[in-house]
Amino acid sequence: MDVTSLPFLLAVASLVLGLLAAAIFLYVVVPRRRRAKAKTTPPRPTPKAAPQPPEPETPAPAARKEKVKQHSLFVIFAHPDATTDERLAEWLRGKEASYDAIKKVYLINGKQPSNPVTIANAFPPGEMPDLLQGETHEPIRGISLLVKPPLHKRRNQQMHVYVALAKELNDTFNGNLLDADRQPATETTYAQIIG
Repeated sequence: MDVTSLPFLLAVASLVLGLLAAAIFLYVVVPRRRRAKAKTTPPRPTPKAAPQPPEPETPAPAARKEKVKQHSLFVIFAHPDATTDERLAEWLRGKEASYDAIKKVYLINGKQPSNPVTIANAFPPGEMPDLLQGETHEPIRGISLLVKPPLHKRRNQQMHVYVALAKELNDTFNGNLLDADRQPATETTYAQIIG
């Protein structure tokens, strides 16, 4: 056997094995994809069927444009001062809010303790003093209410609690209720949150 014929023979063998592997791939994988695609595509109407008149368009209910990870509403107090902090502390006691010292926010259980409504300071975002223990600092100028949306629509009782808390806070403190985009909250905003 010649020295140059061995590499040539190995090259031809690898080419044949590569073609064989490609043929097996096409035989096994491509038909599976076609079957999966055939299952997902709706059957085509028969050509003999008369075309149906288009249905009148009905407006879709107010739905979220995108999946929301967390709802945010802000209540900006009209006249923040020390008495506002005291009134806020009383309001939190009335709602049986608990203070999370690690995150420095308040949690209100509502109807689903596994997904509490979070009350945080809006300026600077996040940290609040423990008003229930008498801790004070600059007057709180506004708060943010945060809650995660439910995974299933039928479990949206907490969203009703969330909207009611936001409205109550707004009425109690004569503030401005804003949505996540810092625009005034409207009934459409509430409908999108409740789902």
